[in-house]
Amino acid sequence: MSEEPSAPPPPTPPAESKARTAPRFDNAYVTAMSHFYRGEMGRIMAWRARLDPTTNWAITATSSIFTVAFSFEKVPHIIFFFNLAIVWIMLWIEARRYRFYDAFRARVRMLEAHFLVPIVAQNTTLLQGEWQKLVCEDLLLPSFKISAFEAVGRRLKRNYVFIFMIILVAWVTKIFLHATPEITSFASFYQALAIGRSIPSWLVAIVFVGTFVSVIGITVYVARKTTGEISEFGAHRSLWRI
Repeated sequence: MSEEPSAPPPPTPPAESKARTAPRFDNAYVTAMSHFYRGEMGRIMAWRARLDPTTNWAITATSSIFTVAFSFEKVPHIIFFFNLAIVWIMLWIEARRYRFYDAFRARVRMLEAHFLVPIVAQNTTLLQGEWQKLVCEDLLLPSFKISAFEAVGRRLKRNYVFIFMIILVAWVTKIFLHATPEITSFASFYQALAIGRSIPSWLVAIVFVGTFVSVIGITVYVARKTTGEISEFGAHRSLWRI
């Protein structure tokens, strides 16, 4: 009797299933992502460098106004109105720049967390997730990652809260030093807030108190409700002490 034909070998898995489980650390992919990461780093560094000039302008303007205000007794303390206006404008410009910086910084953090970490750890399973989709969507339709209010609060917390507090202290000092008649009570201080007959005391008090409350309120709110760019103490901090 003739032998029955042997069973055919099992079919080989399709190439697509192999591609799904294959490691993604090929040279072309790593090279392209490395150039992409380098380009995004250059972009955020350019925007980060644009944050400092506005702070420097605010400090320079404040120093100049302080010099004029305390050098000439006849200069009214209304000059600090202009000082506050200048600093608020600089804060708004810097907050707008910070939103651009934060938008591109988010891409860099995405690459660091989902591309560099798997390469350093040599673990391709860390590449799972929809981070590639999120990055592609952001490349096609860039968007801000924080609101304008949060950006203002972050810049207040870092720099501008100190500038505003110094201006308010200088404002009160100017009133006490150059007030006529001399201030001897709270009522006389309130009267000294007036600037001639054109600007009443209550308007100056509203601007002063409003600035103080808004600056402190926004700073405290943002400090409690949002997170910063970097944590105060990272995990395994002691391992980095050389």
